[in-house]
Amino acid sequence: MNLVKSTGPFGFYTIISRLLGYFRDVLIAIFLGTSFLADVFFVAFRIPNTFRRLFAEGTFNAAFVPSYTSELVSSKPKAKKFANEIFNLLFLGLMFLVLLVEIFMPLFVSLIAPGFVEDKKKIDLAVELTRLTFPFLMFISLSSFFAAILNSHNKFAAASAAPIILNIVLIMILFLGRYLDDSLIYFLSYGVSIAGFLQLIFLYKFVKNFYEIKFNFKLKINNKVKFFFKKLLPSIFSSGVTQINILIGTIIASFQASAVSYLYYADRIYQINLAIAGIAIGVVVLPQLSKHILSKDKTKIIKIQNKALELSMFLSLPASVALLIGANEIISALFGYGSFNEISVYNSSKALFYFALGLPAFALIKIFSTFFFANHDTKTPFYISLISVIINITISIYYFKIIGFIIIPIATTISSWLNSIILFFYLKNRNLFRFNEIFITKFLKIVFASIAMGFFFKYLILIFENQLDYDYSTKSFYLVLSVFLSFIFYLFISISIKAFKYQDIKLRY
Repeated sequence: MNLVKSTGPFGFYTIISRLLGYFRDVLIAIFLGTSFLADVFFVAFRIPNTFRRLFAEGTFNAAFVPSYTSELVSSKPKAKKFANEIFNLLFLGLMFLVLLVEIFMPLFVSLIAPGFVEDKKKIDLAVELTRLTFPFLMFISLSSFFAAILNSHNKFAAASAAPIILNIVLIMILFLGRYLDDSLIYFLSYGVSIAGFLQLIFLYKFVKNFYEIKFNFKLKINNKVKFFFKKLLPSIFSSGVTQINILIGTIIASFQASAVSYLYYADRIYQINLAIAGIAIGVVVLPQLSKHILSKDKTKIIKIQNKALELSMFLSLPASVALLIGANEIISALFGYGSFNEISVYNSSKALFYFALGLPAFALIKIFSTFFFANHDTKTPFYISLISVIINITISIYYFKIIGFIIIPIATTISSWLNSIILFFYLKNRNLFRFNEIFITKFLKIVFASIAMGFFFKYLILIFENQLDYDYSTKSFYLVLSVFLSFIFYLFISISIKAFKYQDIKLRY
């Protein structure tokens, strides 16, 4: 087993899911654009989708895997007992939470989208739709529990494939969009919860090989379970800090018409790279890193950490450069159809530009947090993330009235870079991480290859300038062609200067 091979299935299915997600969002852009209905649906969808990202994209994994792995090393029956205790507590807690929020949904939505409150039609519709989407929270949280068990056994494919179900369900509904008119947003909202349930059933079929549900509501909370839940909330906050910042951004953006939509579309673009450069690597590395920390094998720990960081930078830096250079063309080619007009392209691309500046930081937070989690430390990244969120909120609120929604991606990027830098220094000071001899050289080569790729990508954009125009019907083809050629060029440069060698990342655990 090696890092590339382990990340491969996770990355493959994640890419498929993200591509289907883009296709889904293109259809949403065609039918809803950045309209009143789009803003309302994105608020209703953002809430459960944020929880999906928080739980499914490594956060629950971060708290569960080290504890579960420790039990597995001890004995399989103990591990199963521990897992069942966690499941029953989760099930009851989520049932209570969903019911409570459904009852007090008007208050909940007014907190999530305070800018809607003065518009009765807007707030009432948001309440209706969020009631339909909110059960997704329970389904996706339990799905994340199953995924964490599979990941602990080094089975990554099913967990990474499960989100595809959501996109397929919503795409099927969107194909009927022309017949549904304004009722489309209701069908989409029902579809979110239905997809969550199907995802839960899908994962349970795979997890049965390792764990079977045993309902037991006579709860006995022992020290191991207490320890897990003490870690869970801090890990949710610290590992999911980027998503929390974006959710906060959505809350603030609700005060400006169409701003929620601009941020949503921009956010969608960089997520595919983040999913691989940060989330996939973190998820794959965590189980093995936890085992080697238990055995105190420092050589393997340092090797895994450096190669994980190297691979993360190899993937995130060129993506960041490409997004900075071609933000407008990318947004236009992917979403610039139907109701998504040139103003929508301009504003969404501005948001994407500033998110792109923070992409390497978003990935670093995922990687550095994983190093803490493997050492059973969730408090340190939690406190650092808390500082990051406070800074983000302060900057966003202070400047929102001055420059509008664009401050939100700017603040997210600033706070994320601060977060990643502080995480790094804490790791160094506590001797939980150190660079090996070749990392700095490799990193400089990756930077050079990324910049060279950026010049090549810009050259292609200039060549295809007319074909990438907003009104050109096949602009997406020329964007895909430009991205593909730039990627090949990046690989060529990387291999030529030895920034990338398969042997370097073929890390055997």
